[in-house]
Amino acid sequence: MRGAWREASGWAAAVAMSTVIVGQVASTARSELLFRDGDSLIVALVARSILEHDRLDWMFSGVLFLPETAAYTVLRMLLPALSVMGVLAVNAVVNLVALYGAIRLAAGRRRPGRAPVAWSLVALGAFGMLALTETSSSRDALEPASLLLTTTYYSATVIGAVLAAGLVRRWFDARASSPRGADLRHRAGWSLLVGLGFVTTLSTATNPLFLAWATAPLLVLLLVAVHPRLCGPSALRPLLVVAGGSILGMLARIPLSAWIADPGTGYAHPTELLRSAEYYGALAGDRLITPAGIGAAALTLALLLACVLRTFRPESRDGVSRAGGMLLAAYGWFTPLATVVGAILLGTHAARYLEPIAFAPVLGLIAHPRAIRFPSPMKVVAAIGALLLAAGAAASVPRIHAAATAPDPDAACVVDWVNASGRTGGGQFWTVRLPKTLLEDPAQLVQVDHTLRGYNWLANRTDFAAGELTFLIEDAQTVRWQIAGDPRPDAVIGCGRYRILDYASHPLEIGPQRS
Repeated sequence: MRGAWREASGWAAAVAMSTVIVGQVASTARSELLFRDGDSLIVALVARSILEHDRLDWMFSGVLFLPETAAYTVLRMLLPALSVMGVLAVNAVVNLVALYGAIRLAAGRRRPGRAPVAWSLVALGAFGMLALTETSSSRDALEPASLLLTTTYYSATVIGAVLAAGLVRRWFDARASSPRGADLRHRAGWSLLVGLGFVTTLSTATNPLFLAWATAPLLVLLLVAVHPRLCGPSALRPLLVVAGGSILGMLARIPLSAWIADPGTGYAHPTELLRSAEYYGALAGDRLITPAGIGAAALTLALLLACVLRTFRPESRDGVSRAGGMLLAAYGWFTPLATVVGAILLGTHAARYLEPIAFAPVLGLIAHPRAIRFPSPMKVVAAIGALLLAAGAAASVPRIHAAATAPDPDAACVVDWVNASGRTGGGQFWTVRLPKTLLEDPAQLVQVDHTLRGYNWLANRTDFAAGELTFLIEDAQTVRWQIAGDPRPDAVIGCGRYRILDYASHPLEIGPQRS
């Protein structure tokens, strides 16, 4: 009973912490990324298509957003009174709570002398502190922790990677605690391997980036663990499960290829590794010139150091948690290092690919979650802390509500005009996504490029059946239009940061699709 109370208290504290984190991040310019970014709205658009029983012919990038779409759709059904932004805010809290769940699984079972619940909360708190330092509205800023709060910047992949590392750790724990030793016919061991295979398969199928964030690091660490002085041949079973699950996940993408615009090859440009190094170096430089960035860097370095120390000088002296804890700690420092090096070698240019530098190091805190005895007065301090956390969560709800319901008169102007027109128009990706999400009929806005070709990227291809457009929407992010004949619009309607170019008298033809 006492153990159940501790677990319930841990989950309650995680919900409160998550609410505080979302409330703070949503109150900064980062809310632009949470609620109005072009990429961040794809899950909301797909979920709407599902719930309204539209014909689904979506074209995705290399990521299918399967778990993210499932989670958002369930929340949308459970919370019909909330706006799209309100559901996105709730989804952000859910993502953080899910991360706590993954961390709690990785921390291992409760046993005398261990405090996995407390240390899991400490790990979530450390991740939250990183997120609280991130206030930029730019999706390209080196601020990876807060990306977990979105529905599209790989939140499910982050949680899947932590789950995979945690299941490997739990497998070693189960093996060591089994009375039969190396006999893996023990039910707990087998169920953990099945769970590991499922997580690996699903995560790889929905996002191949899982191969870089989880599969490759775990395979390397498990290969090292095969050494007789470490775990020996027993490490082969989780190694084979991780490898097999990843292969199955990639095979599962084959029948889904009709909905994948880029299988992944378009993201790699090895010849640009020097430019990639300069790019990421510049992002790091921009981050380190701010006090918040310096604080985040210091915390990250401290967490990495803790991972290294707990890899080579594990605090656990018993065989039950030593091997699994060492591997989890090693994952905490090896994965960020491998991810950064790999991203540069592949010539990538996207800060979101470096998310392991935020979530992996916190796993060092739960590698060996040893209970610490505090003097009795600390119980009073803990109680006061719990009350303050509850008060902070309560105070954060209005902040989240205010951020999610903040008026956007410019977008409202566009939406009202398009709804009233009853016509079909178009716009470019970064411009059109927000108004499209808010329309009564999203099909009234078709996603095109600057030459009016159908831009088939994170879009429902049924939209292109319209054939022609009677108006265009543009803003500061719009690339200069290149339209044959350079036709003049009948009228130009100003909507703050948007402009509507009305071509009612001579509609524009949608060109061939491209992605």
